[in-house]
Amino acid sequence: MTATNSTIDRMTGKIGDQSLLFQYTIKLVLIVSFSELILYRLVSRLGMHLSKLAQTHEWIIPTFTALTEVGQWLLNVVAILLFLALAVGVINRMAGRGFVGSNRIVIPCVVLLLLLTVGFLLVPPAFLGSAIYNAVALIALICLMVEYLSTHTEWSHRAMGVTYLLGIGGWLYYQIVSTTYSFIGTVAAPPFVYEAHRGGEALMVLSSILVFWAYGRGVSFRTRNQRQRRRAIWFWATAVSFFTIMLFLDFLLNRYDPALAGNIRKAADGIGWIFQFGMGYTFFLPFALYMTGLLCWSYTVIKLLTMGRLAGYGIGLMFIAGYALLYSNLTLMVVLGVMLLTMDRYRRDATDQAPATNAPMMSTPDSLVGGHI
Repeated sequence: MTATNSTIDRMTGKIGDQSLLFQYTIKLVLIVSFSELILYRLVSRLGMHLSKLAQTHEWIIPTFTALTEVGQWLLNVVAILLFLALAVGVINRMAGRGFVGSNRIVIPCVVLLLLLTVGFLLVPPAFLGSAIYNAVALIALICLMVEYLSTHTEWSHRAMGVTYLLGIGGWLYYQIVSTTYSFIGTVAAPPFVYEAHRGGEALMVLSSILVFWAYGRGVSFRTRNQRQRRRAIWFWATAVSFFTIMLFLDFLLNRYDPALAGNIRKAADGIGWIFQFGMGYTFFLPFALYMTGLLCWSYTVIKLLTMGRLAGYGIGLMFIAGYALLYSNLTLMVVLGVMLLTMDRYRRDATDQAPATNAPMMSTPDSLVGGHI
C-alpha cells in the first residue's frame, strides 16, 4: 500500500493558545477600553450636553464629574495595558517568525510608536511630531493588513479588511496632510482632506457591516438546528426592524406630530454631537446605517468572544477606538486590534499515513508525559 497525504484546516491564534500574560492582558484591554469609551468619551460629553438641565437638578454635575474622573483613570490604565500587550505581541512575533518578511517593517514601527508615545508625555508633540506619529501608524497598519490579506483568501475577509484600512486611512491621511501643511505654514488648502475625511467615515461604517459577512455568519434559516434557527429569526427580525424604523422614523413622526418630530430631531442631534466628540462620527449618513453597523459589529464580536477567537478581541478594539484617533492610546488600540486580527487564521497541515506493510507488529506506547512543555 502506498502512503496517502491529506490536509486538514486547523485554527491557529485562539486566545487559549497564547501565554497567560498575553491572554489576561488582551482581555483586560478589551474590558477596560470599552469601559473607558462609555465613561469618558461618551458620558463626559453627555454631561457637557446637559449643562442646562444641571441648573435645576443639582445631582447631575457631581455624578458626571465622578464618572468622568473614573473614565480618565481608565484612560491611563488602558495606555499601560496597551504598552504591555504590544510589547508581548512584538516579542511573540520575533520569537515565532524572526526578523524577516513583514516583521522588518511592523516591529520597528510598533517600537517607534511606543517610544514616541512615551516621548510625547515628556514633550508635547508639535505639528511635525503629530504628522510623523500618524505616518508611522499608517505604515504599520498597511503592512499588517497586507499580511492579513495574504493569509485570508475569502472575499468577505478581504472586503472587510480593505474597507477598514481605507476608512481609518482616510482619517490618518487627513491628520498627516493637515498637520504637515500647518507645519509648513502655507495658506493653500490641503488636497482632498475633506473628501478623505468623509469617505473614510463612510468606509468605516461599511466595514462595521461587512464584519458580520466575514465573521458573523451562521444565522441562516436553512439550518436544521432549532437553536440556530431561533437565533437567526431573532437576529434578522431585530436587524430588519431596527433598520426600517430608523430609516423612516423621521418621516412617520413628522406626519404624526411635527412638534414631536422636531424634539426627537434635536435629541438625535445631541446624540450625534456626543458621538462626534467621543468617536469621531459626524452622522452625515442615514442614522439607520450607523445602527446597522453597530448591530452587526456587536453580534459578531460577542460570537467570536464566546468562541475564544482572537479576531473577536481584534475587531472589538478596532471599532472601540472609533474613527477619530485623537489620543495616542486610540492609535495603539487600532494597531493592536489589527495585529490580533492577523493572528486569527486557518493553517493547512499535512497528515501522512505510513504504508501498512511497514507498520510494526506492536506499536510503541505513548509517553505518559506527552509532548507539551
